[in-house]
Order: sequence, then C-alpha cells, then structure tokens
Amino acid sequence: MKTKIHQNPTVVKWSSRALNAIGLVLVIAAVFAVSNFKLSQLRQDNRDLPAGYVSAAENIKQLDCLTRNIYWEAASEPFEGKVGVAQVTLNRVESGKFAPTVCGVVYQKNVFYEKVVCQFSWFCETNHKIRPIHKPLWKESEDVAKKVLLEGFRLPSLENALFYHADYVSPGWKLPRIEKIGRHIFYGDKA
Repeated sequence: MKTKIHQNPTVVKWSSRALNAIGLVLVIAAVFAVSNFKLSQLRQDNRDLPAGYVSAAENIKQLDCLTRNIYWEAASEPFEGKVGVAQVTLNRVESGKFAPTVCGVVYQKNVFYEKVVCQFSWFCETNHKIRPIHKPLWKESEDVAKKVLLEGFRLPSLENALFYHADYVSPGWKLPRIEKIGRHIFYGDKA
C-alpha cells in the first residue's frame, strides 16, 4: 500500500520563494566576486604599464578636443595657422601653467573680476553648438591635429608660443610677439 504524503501549499510556496531568494543572493555575490577580481587584475595590469603610457581611447579623446579647437579657432586659416593653434594648445599642456591635458587646456575657464573667461573664445560662445560643421574643413583640422599630436609635427618659430589672437582685435597684451600666421598673431610668455 502506498502512503500519500500531503504537503501544505503555503509551506511549499514559502520554501520555493526562500530558495529563489537564496539563489539570487548567491548569484549576486558571485557577480561581485568576479567583478572585484577582474577590477583588481586591471589595476595590477595598469601598474605594469610604462610611465607616460596613454591608451588608445585617451588618445582619441585628446585628438577630438584638439580637432575641435583647431576647427573653431582656425578652420579657414592656412595649414601653418592650424598648426599654430594646435601647437599653442600643446605648448600650454607642456608649460605646467595650464591644465595638464589637451582637453583640459581647450575647455579651461578662469574667473577674472567675477567674469568667466575661456582660454579659447569659441568655447564660451554658444554659436559653435548650432553652426553646421563644414566637413572638408573639419577633416583638414583633424589631419592637422593628428600630425601635431600623434606625429610631433611643430613649427620651429612657435616653439615658445603660448598665446595668440586674431589680427582684427587688440587685447593690449604686454607679451613678446613671435610671429603672424594667417589672421593670428602669436606671442610668448612674459620674459
């Protein structure tokens, strides 16, 4: 004779939920453990990289910032004018007086007498966000950015250039003038 065991449906329902909850907690714990292990491996791997190592993703980001700066500051300038803008940007990075990255220099703002001043005027203006991009000039700006940032191309005359302005403005700077290229006048730092 077979004995039939009756199970209370409420007990079965609660034990099933408890097992599901325990299973979920175990899965979450496993995911955290694996993630933490992988992150610690990545941190260790990054410690083994040579000093000054820059990832491809970081190079692409800095290249984009430099391309934007060249485009909005000097898109219609000759090749040398575009290089000049790029070189001033990199000279600022290397000077230690400005932000330590290309993007940091391009988007750097200062406050003078309660007025926000951008290092490059296009960034403080909003019209760059609504103006259409002229693709051939963008491509040329990008090519110059690659040449200067990735290949180390420089104009020897602008080795010490940290500032410039368009020739149709007169900021009254008391800085040593270096050279005029296209519509920009380039300056060094105070002696």
